[in-house]
Amino acid sequence: MQSSQIRDLNTVTLYEKLGGTAGIRRIVDGAIAAHLRNPVIRARFEPYEDRPDRVEEVKRHTCDFFAAGSGGPDRYRGRSMAEAHRGMNIDAAEYAAASGDILSTMKDLNYDGATRAEVHEILRALEADIVHK
Repeated sequence: MQSSQIRDLNTVTLYEKLGGTAGIRRIVDGAIAAHLRNPVIRARFEPYEDRPDRVEEVKRHTCDFFAAGSGGPDRYRGRSMAEAHRGMNIDAAEYAAASGDILSTMKDLNYDGATRAEVHEILRALEADIVHK
């Protein structure tokens, strides 16, 4: 193997660790399903159960945001997290429930602890833009 073919593990992006677009989609699909089962936040997602087009739109935006923010090849062109969640009055308990669903989904999908910790740090950084007391 040539030295140019050896990949330094320190250069692997979070996007790659997550499995690229397909891996991120699995996480998002699982997290949305978990949100619908979660009594703390279910009510926020129930109105969309009969609107698969809206659910798909939310998933697509979430995947795009997650991919761009984790080092993926594309740039995110949607609204900021603050803009997307403005007026929703999301409290800290709801945010913790949603974050927990994402991290639990990742664990169920066998992502390692270090990768989950990296995502957890991103979720913590986004909290101030989403939680409105």
